Amino acid sequence: MSDVDTGLPLNFDFAKAKVHLLQARSIRNLVKNQRGEIMVIVDKETFEQEVEKSDLPVIVDIWGPQCGPCLALMPSVEKLSGEYDGKIKFCKLNAAENRRLCMKLKVMALPTILFYKGGENVKRLSSQDVSLEAIKAEADNLLA
Repeated sequence: MSDVDTGLPLNFDFAKAKVHLLQARSIRNLVKNQRGEIMVIVDKETFEQEVEKSDLPVIVDIWGPQCGPCLALMPSVEKLSGEYDGKIKFCKLNAAENRRLCMKLKVMALPTILFYKGGENVKRLSSQDVSLEAIKAEADNLLA
């Protein structure tokens, strides 16, 4: 019986590979569109660190892949994130992939926008209340 060829060099450093994997995961959790605006993709594993423990105020866009209004609003929210770069952190949460977290957050309709300041949820916009103007107004309130 011969050794299995894994394609890895004999001196492969698994510790370094793990660090690179963790860095790649962090990079994967950032969305950068064509205009350069960045939003952080959060899930059940990263929500507490990225949202509740953030030094900046945070806006969380909770969306679903089958939600027409969510998909229509998404480019505008991404653009808005660029306007508040360095002042407010913008995050995306895919409701279809994070159902338990959405239940914990008491999300009953999509789209839902959550506003956090000091780790606390201070405002929520849902369903028909969600508009770019309303998000912008609440973003300004976060900074006041």
